[in-house]
This record gives sequence, C-alpha cells and structure tokens, in this order.
Amino acid sequence: MAAAAKRLIPLLDRVLVQKAEAITKTKGGIVIPEKAQQKVLRGTVVATGPGSRNEQGNHVPMSVKVGDTVLLPEYGGTKVQLEEDKEFHLYRESDILAKIES
Repeated sequence: MAAAAKRLIPLLDRVLVQKAEAITKTKGGIVIPEKAQQKVLRGTVVATGPGSRNEQGNHVPMSVKVGDTVLLPEYGGTKVQLEEDKEFHLYRESDILAKIES
C-alpha cells in the first residue's frame, strides 16, 4: 500500500479502493485497443472508515476490511489522486456490490 494511501482515512462507512489493472493483452499476445477494453469492476480495499451509526446511535461495523477484493458498480465512486501514478476511488460501503473470496 502506498504511503499516501496510509495517510488518508475514510470517514463513517466510506471505503478507499484501488481498482485492478485493465487487461491490455490477450494470452496470445494480441494488444487490445483502449476502446475495446472492458471497464474494471474489481478492486482491492486499501482503507476503511470506522463504520456508520444506526438510528439508535449504535456503531454498525464494516463488512469489508483492508485487503479484501470487491466487485464495484460500473458507475459511481469519487476519484482520488493521491500520487502521480496511483488512482484510488472512494465508495460508500452500501455501493459495493460483493466481496470476492479467493
């Protein structure tokens, strides 16, 4: 994890995710044009907030943790540029579609 990402601590039920790299070559070595590449819908959780609170004020713990691989929605999230070459996205926990077990 990048040092800049360690300094960013999401609030409440927000999750900081680093999206997986897009596939640019096939197994046979054919280069896929940028327009033909599929959107990346997987990512790795880099940081999480402490969780939200319910109507009674009780703490609701997060269902994802740092290091989890998650399935992301096609649209949404807030792009965060922490370093020149690293791009992260902030999502609410409820926006994350699924956790992928490895």
